[in-house]
Amino acid sequence: VGASKVPTKRGYQTIRTLLDERYEGSIYPVNPKEKSIMGLKCYTAVSEIPGEVDVALIATPARTVPAVLEDCGKKGVRGAIILATGFGETGTRGKALEREVLDVAGRHHIRLIGPNTSGMINLKDNLNLVGLKNSPKGDIALLTQSGNMALTLITEAKLQSRKGFTYYVGVGNEADIRFHEYLEFFRQDPDTRAILMYVEGMREGRKFLQQAYKTTETKPVVLLKSGRSSTGKQSAGSHTGALAGMSEVAKGAFERAGIIVIENSDELFPAAESLSSLPPIKNNQIAILADGGGHATIAADTLTDLGVKIPELEEKTQAKLRAILPDGASVRNPIDVAGGTDDNPAVFADCANIILGDPNVGGLLIVGLFGGYGIRFAESLALMEEDAAHQMGKMVKRRKKAIIVHSLYNSEKPHSLDLLRYYGVPVYGSLDIACKCIGVLAQYGRYLKSYHAKSDFVLNWEAKAKPEGQQIIDVVYKSGRSALLEAEAKQLLRLHGAAVTSDALATTEDAAADAAAAMGGKVVLKISSPDILHKSDAKGVQLNLSGKDQVKKAFREIIRNANAYKADARIEGVLISPMVGKGIEVIIGTKIDDQFGPVIMYGLGGVMVEILKDVSFRVLPISRRSAQRMIAETKSHPILDGARGDKPYDKKALINLLLVCSEIIEAYPQIHEMDLNPVIIHHEGLSIVDARILLKPAPKEEKPGTAA
Repeated sequence: VGASKVPTKRGYQTIRTLLDERYEGSIYPVNPKEKSIMGLKCYTAVSEIPGEVDVALIATPARTVPAVLEDCGKKGVRGAIILATGFGETGTRGKALEREVLDVAGRHHIRLIGPNTSGMINLKDNLNLVGLKNSPKGDIALLTQSGNMALTLITEAKLQSRKGFTYYVGVGNEADIRFHEYLEFFRQDPDTRAILMYVEGMREGRKFLQQAYKTTETKPVVLLKSGRSSTGKQSAGSHTGALAGMSEVAKGAFERAGIIVIENSDELFPAAESLSSLPPIKNNQIAILADGGGHATIAADTLTDLGVKIPELEEKTQAKLRAILPDGASVRNPIDVAGGTDDNPAVFADCANIILGDPNVGGLLIVGLFGGYGIRFAESLALMEEDAAHQMGKMVKRRKKAIIVHSLYNSEKPHSLDLLRYYGVPVYGSLDIACKCIGVLAQYGRYLKSYHAKSDFVLNWEAKAKPEGQQIIDVVYKSGRSALLEAEAKQLLRLHGAAVTSDALATTEDAAADAAAAMGGKVVLKISSPDILHKSDAKGVQLNLSGKDQVKKAFREIIRNANAYKADARIEGVLISPMVGKGIEVIIGTKIDDQFGPVIMYGLGGVMVEILKDVSFRVLPISRRSAQRMIAETKSHPILDGARGDKPYDKKALINLLLVCSEIIEAYPQIHEMDLNPVIIHHEGLSIVDARILLKPAPKEEKPGTAA
C-alpha cells in the first residue's frame, strides 16, 4: 500500500527487490493513481484485490494508516507492517494516533509490526519487505529497533563473514507484537541457531525475561541495549516512544536470563557469529596458541578480565608439544611456537589437535600471523596454511571444542582464512574482538551449566500470602492510607519470619516511660504518623534514651517537632524500640521497575548508601543462590567476613532476610515499595531498625450493576 514508480520510495524499492530476488508469492501494488508498476497491475484499495492477501506493507503517511487498516480488515488481512513515523515516539498526538491504529487492528484481528519500522525480511522465502538487496542468508535471526543498525549488521555479515540471517524484523515502536513474541517464534524456528538483538526500549520486560529464560536453554541470544547515559536514554525514548535506558537492573536481569549482553557495537555481530557457529565452552578454560609473546600476553590479560581461566596443560600435553616445536618454544599456557611454524604453518594444526585433546582445555584461541605466512614469508607456505585450515575446521566438529582465530592478515583475505570460515571457525583482525568472542562462548557455557538453578522470572502472586498479613494491608486501605506505619510494616515482616525488634506504641508520655522500663536498657523513640514517612527530617527520632524522665522529655519533643514539621499530620503516637547492638548497617529495598516489575536492591546502608552507591539489584523473585550473589557483587562484601581480626558477621541471616523480602512482594501484589534501612547485621543474627512499606493506589470498588 503506497506502491510507487519513484525509485527513492519504499513503495518502489520493496517491489523491485521482491521481483529481483524471485519471491514466489503474489505481489499486489496498491495505488489509486497508477494502473501498473513494474508490470504488476495496481489496485485502488486492498479490498479490491481478487486473490487472498496474507500481509500488507503500509508505506503511506501516518495519518492514513487507520483507514488503510480498516480496508485491510474488510479483506481479511491478518498481518500488517507499518513503516511510517509520527506515532507514539512523537508525543501526545502521535500516541493518540497509535491507540487508534491499535483499536482498528484489534477489531479486525490484524497483528502489526511497527509502526516506525524499516520492515521485515524472511530470507528463507525471499520475502524481502525492506528493499535491502542481497542480504546474506544464514542461521542468525536479527531483531532491532534501528534500521541503521540492521544495515550495519547485514553489511558486516556480507563483507566480513560467511554467516547470514534467517529473518530480520524491525521492531519499531513495539505497539502490537512485542519482543517476547518474536523471541518465542525464533526459539521454535528450526533454521535459527542464534538471535541477535539491538534494543532501545521494551514495553513488557518481564514477559521478555520469561521467554528469554526458555529460549537461552537451546539458543544463544546476543543483545546490545542502548541508552546507558541520560542523553542516550532521551534519544532512545524519542526514537521508539518506549521506556529506555540500560540500567543496572536491566543488565543484571538480561544476564540472569542467559542473554549475552554486549556493550560495544563492533562486538555485536562477531559474538552472534561465534555463538551460532561453535559449541559453548563447558569448563570456562581456554588455551592460547600464538606465534609471538606480545599477542599471547594481551590475550591472556583480556580473557582473565572477562572471567575466563587460562589453565595449566597436562604434562603429557606439554611433552607432545615439545616433540614438534623448537627448544625455545613455551609449551605452558599460553603456548608460543617461537618460530616453529615459520617454514611450515601446518604445525598450527598439529599443535591445535594436541591442545584440544587436553581435558583441561575447553576451547582454543589462535593469535598472530596465521593466514599471512604465504604473504609474509613465501607464497609456497599458503598451501600449507590452507591444509592447516582444513584440518582445524574438521577438528572443531570432531573434538566438539571451539577454535577462534585472530589474524594480522585478516584484511588481506587469504584463502586459508576463508576456508576456516567455511568450516564455521570465525576469524577476526581485532585481538580484542577475538578475545571477546571466545569469552562469550565461555560465558554461555557457564550459564548452561547452572541453567536449572536460574529463576524463570515468574511471580507466583498471593501464593505465600498470610491471612493476618492481608488483614494489615486491608486495614491500611480502609483507613485511607497508602503507607504502613512502622509498627505495621514490622508486624508484616515478623509474620514471614523476619527478625524485627519488639516495639511498643505509646500515645502518652507515661505509657512511653512504662514501655521503655519494661524493655530494660536503652531505647529509641520514633514518631508514628502516616503523614511523616521520613522521621529524621521531622526531628522525630531520638536515640540512646534511658530512665523515665529522659523518655518522657523525648516523647514531648518528638510530638512537638512533628506538629511543627506538619501541622495537619495524623499522629498515631510514638514508637518505643530497644537500642540494638553494634554491627554493619545495610539496606534492603524493593520497588516497581518500569520495564521489569518488582525488583530488589541490597547494599551498604545508613547514610552511606547515598554516598557510596554500593548496591546490587535483582528482578524478583530471587533464589538463595541469587541472594548470595547479590551480597558478593557489592564492593563492601568483604566487611561481612570480618576485617582486621574482627569476627565474621551473620551472612546466613542476611540471605534469609533477602528471601523473606522476595516472599513478601510475591505474597502481596498491593505493595509498591519496601525500604528496610538500616538493617544491622550482627555477628549472630540481625536487627531491622526501620521499615517502610508503601502500597499501590487502593483498587477502585465496582459500582452496583457494573460488570467485573
